[in-house]
Amino acid sequence: MDWLLLFFLHPVSLYQGAAFPFALLFNSLCLMDSFSTRARYLFLLAGGGALALAALRAYAVLVFVPALCTAVLLSSLGPHQVHRLTFSFQMSWQTLCHLGLHYTEYYLQEPPSVRFCLTLSSLMLLTQRVTSLSLDICEGKVEAASGGVQSRSTLSEHLCKALPYLSYLLSFPALLGGSLCSFQRFQARIQGSSSLCREPSLRALSWRGVQILGLECLKVALGRMVRAGAGLDDCQRLECVYVMWSTAGLFKLTYYSQWILDDCLLQAAGFGSECAQWPGEEGYVPDADIWTLETTHRIALFTRTWNQSTARWLRRLIFQQSRGWPLLQTFAFSAWWHGLHPGQVFGFLCWAVMVEADYLIHTFARVFIRSWPTRLLYRALTWAHTQLIIAYIMLAVELRSPSSLWLLCGSYSSVFPALYCVLLILLAKRKRKRN
Repeated sequence: MDWLLLFFLHPVSLYQGAAFPFALLFNSLCLMDSFSTRARYLFLLAGGGALALAALRAYAVLVFVPALCTAVLLSSLGPHQVHRLTFSFQMSWQTLCHLGLHYTEYYLQEPPSVRFCLTLSSLMLLTQRVTSLSLDICEGKVEAASGGVQSRSTLSEHLCKALPYLSYLLSFPALLGGSLCSFQRFQARIQGSSSLCREPSLRALSWRGVQILGLECLKVALGRMVRAGAGLDDCQRLECVYVMWSTAGLFKLTYYSQWILDDCLLQAAGFGSECAQWPGEEGYVPDADIWTLETTHRIALFTRTWNQSTARWLRRLIFQQSRGWPLLQTFAFSAWWHGLHPGQVFGFLCWAVMVEADYLIHTFARVFIRSWPTRLLYRALTWAHTQLIIAYIMLAVELRSPSSLWLLCGSYSSVFPALYCVLLILLAKRKRKRN
């Protein structure tokens, strides 16, 4: 169970908590008319640099380099080229860093540095902001820096034009976590007058604090139960299903707690749901919708709700751009973005198949299940099945290694995704015959 300790003692929460007072300070300064727009950009940029150095130490260079290179590309490329080149550069850089993790874990057989893992997490979030910004420029939602600065402009003018982009990419409230904030929303918050800025609601922040405390208490209780019982390597038959469900529950509680903490930091800095936005700009979407995630009987709805801002980003970046097999391409890219560990490749491809099966199963059920007692029984069974399939996928993705994946696939837990696979084949044949 050493991997559990590594996962749950992750220092992201520590650094996010340390950044909380600075987020409140930034929001307070925005209420002052003397705090200019440029000063706001510089405050967020300097805070991001300081947080990166404190959390990542020497590995911070791996985050600074792609951010600076992206700013250079944005300042020198036209709108039609910027997305393709920035996407290629950022994903190549991130993949090289992930390969370094593969080398450490699988070739050297050594545990990776916690700071290096933090760096990879920050790089993944940076990739979201880079590609979101480049898509906005490509689609004409944001003016490219190269379009407003002549080729003979001085270096200081180029830097002033690129400052909003650098501040967005390295902003401290979003450096280590948080819902994806579009550049339009970020710019609207920074350029908003002091009369539009609001103090964060103390009641809302207190409620989120209570939620975090409750989730942490649940996590401690469930962690004791997991550590006291058997593991995947020594469980027996149906006991493996309980081990899978309880271990996945620990991962889910950790994610929920971290997402709410990240949301608190964004709210404290003024980038939350109360932030003013420009016309046509998508609103703020928190990553954690615990009620929907824990009560839905639809795998497809769980998928859209899990880490909502990332799901919306993947839909825009891959799903809507794909010409064929968009669902498979989206999950394949997600596996690439996460690092292409064996468990991640298997888990995300399995997830794609489960979503496809979910669509067919529920379409069939809507036609043939009429009475409310049958519908109630159907919802109860599909809810339990959905939670068990999600637990199976989560363990495959989080445990990552080939040995853990082999243990999971050889356990009784594989019955649940296998059943959906069989139903997918049967219903797909039925649909083809009807067509």
